[in-house]
Amino acid sequence: MDNDMKAMQRIRSLAVPLSALMAALVLAGCASAPPTVAEHAGVAVPASFSEQKSAAAAGWTTAAPAEAQPRGAWWLAFSDPALSALVERAGEANTDVQTAAARLAEARALLRSADAQRQPQVGASGGAVRQAGANTANGMQPATLVTAGLNFSYEADLFGRLSGASDAARADATAREALLQSTRLMVQADVAQTYLQLRSLQTERQLVEQSLTAYRETLNLIERRFRAGDAAELDVARMKTEVSATEAEALALERQQATLTHALAVLVGDVATGFTLASPQGEATLPVIPAGVPATVLARRPDVSAAQASVLAAQARVGVAQAAWFPAITLTGNGGYASPELGDLFKWSARSWGIGALLSLPIFDGGQRAAQEEGARARLEVAVAAQRGQVLAAFREVEDQLSALRLLAGQSQVLGQAVQSSERATHLSDVRYRNGLVSQLELLDARRNELRNRRQALQVRTAQYTATVALIRALGGGWESGAQLAARS
Repeated sequence: MDNDMKAMQRIRSLAVPLSALMAALVLAGCASAPPTVAEHAGVAVPASFSEQKSAAAAGWTTAAPAEAQPRGAWWLAFSDPALSALVERAGEANTDVQTAAARLAEARALLRSADAQRQPQVGASGGAVRQAGANTANGMQPATLVTAGLNFSYEADLFGRLSGASDAARADATAREALLQSTRLMVQADVAQTYLQLRSLQTERQLVEQSLTAYRETLNLIERRFRAGDAAELDVARMKTEVSATEAEALALERQQATLTHALAVLVGDVATGFTLASPQGEATLPVIPAGVPATVLARRPDVSAAQASVLAAQARVGVAQAAWFPAITLTGNGGYASPELGDLFKWSARSWGIGALLSLPIFDGGQRAAQEEGARARLEVAVAAQRGQVLAAFREVEDQLSALRLLAGQSQVLGQAVQSSERATHLSDVRYRNGLVSQLELLDARRNELRNRRQALQVRTAQYTATVALIRALGGGWESGAQLAARS
């Protein structure tokens, strides 16, 4: 008991200078910890989008990215149940979404691992050693030592090295979460665009088939007139050429339709073989983006949020590299039993314990820490440049789609008038041809013009769908008008 009391007194005598040392190191760490303030991307924020002059009153405000915010079921605005079903399937079975989700799970596991480094580490140990030699108490006489006990270690985070690593891992997890949202939005947009293009091809193919049927009927008429001596063989050859050319166009559309069907199968996580899509039950609604879309919606873009999180992670790692220059102190302890006989191992007289503190301070490392800090700063510059590039790309994508929708609306209106005029011209030419007032060439030209105008109008309509989906994606997956934002606030 006297020996135990003396040992405890020695521990108390060590506690005072050890605590003073730790306090001094903590104060030094507080004075030397690097800042972790996020740097601005350096992009001049405009008051409104160039293509939305009416939205200037809404203006821009500072908004924190909402990378974890759900993107919303924006595809419901197209009022197409088949599209909604495909998008939901893709959200569950798409391989890109599954890969992004797995990477997020990995990032979260690394965050838990980094947080665990800041906690005390406790473990159990046991063993048996039989040895002899000059470094043993019995000299050359073999002796056995059996041990069992608990070990304890804790690294004091005096200069923020461990907390910085934890902050970096947390920012990485945030970036991965944003990238998961970005991947989901990308897949949803790809599914919507592929589906709408496929529906457009189906409609265009039906249009070509209708024209082909009309051409074949005209060919039969010309052949009858040729056999009766009322038409020249040249008219028959011209009509056969038109029928063959239209059949080739129908086959080309069928090939494109098959390619898009296979692509859609992969997007929804299905096998292309045997994947089919039912015939459309009607035209999908073309949603109108509210004119007062505020530019703050860009803050919802998950890729912009991911870029900002990457900057924060790089900043935290610069702090970790700087903290490597300062001392590190590790507290250790162990307690248990040690005995030369296994039967006496857990007797009170066989108990053993020990505590310690290890202070390490870098003196010379050949420039390793300086190189690591320089590399961390370079990676920070890369992340800042990437964030700036992402913000610039976001502005460009929104402006591109807004201008595309504006111009496509005008083009659609003009082509609608052209379709009506060409329909009337075809009808009049058909009547005049059947009455022998005009040649076959005039009728063929009228039908070609009508088919071309119809197909162009359909293609412009498809481009409007595609640009609308692209704008929704550029806005971060949805939109809110100024009135909706005011009502919600």
